[in-house]
Amino acid sequence: MRLDKFLTETTDLSRSDAKKVVHRGDVTVDGEVVKNTASAVKDGMRVEWNGEHLELMGLRYLMLYKPANVECTSKPGLYERAHDLIDLPNVERLSIVGRLDVDTTGLVLMTDDGQWNHRVTSPKKACAKRYRVTLARPLEGDELARAVEDFDHGLMLDGEEKPTRPARLEMETATVGLLWITEGRYHQVKRMFAAIGNHVEALHREAIGDVELDPELEPGECRFLRPEEIASF
Repeated sequence: MRLDKFLTETTDLSRSDAKKVVHRGDVTVDGEVVKNTASAVKDGMRVEWNGEHLELMGLRYLMLYKPANVECTSKPGLYERAHDLIDLPNVERLSIVGRLDVDTTGLVLMTDDGQWNHRVTSPKKACAKRYRVTLARPLEGDELARAVEDFDHGLMLDGEEKPTRPARLEMETATVGLLWITEGRYHQVKRMFAAIGNHVEALHREAIGDVELDPELEPGECRFLRPEEIASF
């Protein structure tokens, strides 16, 4: 790997800034100052920038407890971004694996492994996501029975040409329930409940596949996924 590319992989430096620090003599390889940005960095070589040892990070897999009023976007906007909550080098290289609306809280996965991201989000995989839904008005009795059946059979949402995939609804109380869906259409959960005449007041994602939001995490906190969590997809 070229020295300038190695620097961009291990720090927040852009390629042009990496070239500048190398030309200034701020970078050493195995204890020797190297000013050639095209110099090859091989396995086992020790690279330091201003005395700081740099190491390739490899692929990263994280879970984030997304608070409300945080956007799942790479571009700056009206709200704080999920990326702004992550204190890691090259955080912009992390892609969000299944976005959440700005007012939805809960589990967000992030990675720089594009193939893994595809395995989680591909419609063909039909990866189930579990949401805790708080409704504006009670859903019970015959109305609940019809909703469970409609969700299981699939709903035709406004502006859509195909019904939703089968979804499972279980109400814990008259206004709080759990919903499992295997797709991620625009505002899907909110639109599904709107289609049966109700309104979602709060929405929280608890799980993606077999990966559960860590109960030890506070809103805004994150941690790396465990090997078994990564492998579950």
